[in-house]
Amino acid sequence: MLTATVVEVLHRVLPEDRILDDLDVLAAYRHDEAAWAEHGRPACVVRPRTAEEVQQVVRACLHHGAPVVPRGAGTGLSGGANALDGCVVLSTEQMTTIREIDVAERLAVVEPGVVNDDLRAACAEHGLWYPPDPASAPWSTIGGNVATNAGGLCCVKYGVTRDYVLGLQVVTGTGELVRIGRRTAKGVAGYDLTGLMVGSEGTFGVITEVTVRLRPARPPERTVAGYFPALTAAGRAVAGVAATGLTPSALELIDRATLVAVDEWKNMGLSAEADAVLLARTDAPGEAGEQEAEALLRCFTDAGATWAAASSDAAEADALFAARRLAYPALERLGPLLTEDICVPRSAVPAMLDQIQMIGRRHTVQIATVAHAGDGNLHPVLVVPAGDEVARARAEIAFDEILDAALVLGGTVTGEHGVGLLKRAGLRRELPEPVLAMHAAVKQALDPQGILNPGKVIACAPPC
Repeated sequence: MLTATVVEVLHRVLPEDRILDDLDVLAAYRHDEAAWAEHGRPACVVRPRTAEEVQQVVRACLHHGAPVVPRGAGTGLSGGANALDGCVVLSTEQMTTIREIDVAERLAVVEPGVVNDDLRAACAEHGLWYPPDPASAPWSTIGGNVATNAGGLCCVKYGVTRDYVLGLQVVTGTGELVRIGRRTAKGVAGYDLTGLMVGSEGTFGVITEVTVRLRPARPPERTVAGYFPALTAAGRAVAGVAATGLTPSALELIDRATLVAVDEWKNMGLSAEADAVLLARTDAPGEAGEQEAEALLRCFTDAGATWAAASSDAAEADALFAARRLAYPALERLGPLLTEDICVPRSAVPAMLDQIQMIGRRHTVQIATVAHAGDGNLHPVLVVPAGDEVARARAEIAFDEILDAALVLGGTVTGEHGVGLLKRAGLRRELPEPVLAMHAAVKQALDPQGILNPGKVIACAPPC
């Protein structure tokens, strides 16, 4: 009855086309790509078009004690956008305006529903570049990227989303519409509330506008590819790149299971060549780029590559990286997926890859691994036959063991996907109690009624 009252209020204060409450339509908004995480049935979905409409939604939910679950494109892999029974899912999918691209100040102001690749394309028209590029860049939105502090292929050299967010407009857990951050190149007035909001997964506020830092367009990249007879050999090459002090603009790993899945879908012929592929890029200009490419080749060869070369064919190089971006949808065709995104020190990549293989064998679980290997961010993807509950139980045990192995090696349970629902237990194993208490205190301060994405990240009952 309580949530019914909230829905009635929303119908009164918002234009009718902003609200979805048909049961068949609601089904598409129940969870993100982390279908293994628990999810409920929302009371309705609202799709506001302005910050003021977002504020009206939050205030109505605040008044009636109804949970609000912010949602971007639904491409998340941790359950951060999964609905709760009776909640209001607040989708920013219709807030898609690029409001400003300032060439002189090298910044852009966008609404949260702008797709990552669309922003990058718009910036390119002005000779500028927005670096964060998650593999989901053709579909994921800037708001979702900010909420999870998304990384991507080039973050090994250029950093993650937080490094590019200058300012935000946010609706808080108390229903206020505020601006935090700045437009200037420098600024230390007050606490870094913008940095705090980035990566908070919708638990601190609802993002309604993002101001991002831009870079000048880069020179063309050189691509270096290496084929390896074993996954651990590719891992040694990654550690070797780190040890030499090289900073490629991308260093990506694809294992044989993933190559086979991509080949079966797109017939690219990659899996016939290697058990693991490393793809590196350098965007250093001129002679420096040539020297870096040669140094990457030596690292690959020294680690036991059966073949390694710098590509002189841009189309061929782009096809290899396209295969990397196709990894997740290709694996989805094999069955339900449980996706990790652990991150370990780069020197520990070979040991972590070895642990992943051992865990898969021990629990008879198929694990396909891709990685932003240059910064130690590994994505073991556990594949389970549809409807096989016994295999699913084994996979869940393997999932937890992979988290523990990453922690033992000095790593973290999530490098870029966020905690959401899937990593809450892992977060408790990673952080000591006093630090968890600090997290809970911040949540309580910014969302005192506990209505914003409750139960995500920090698992405590609202109010937190």
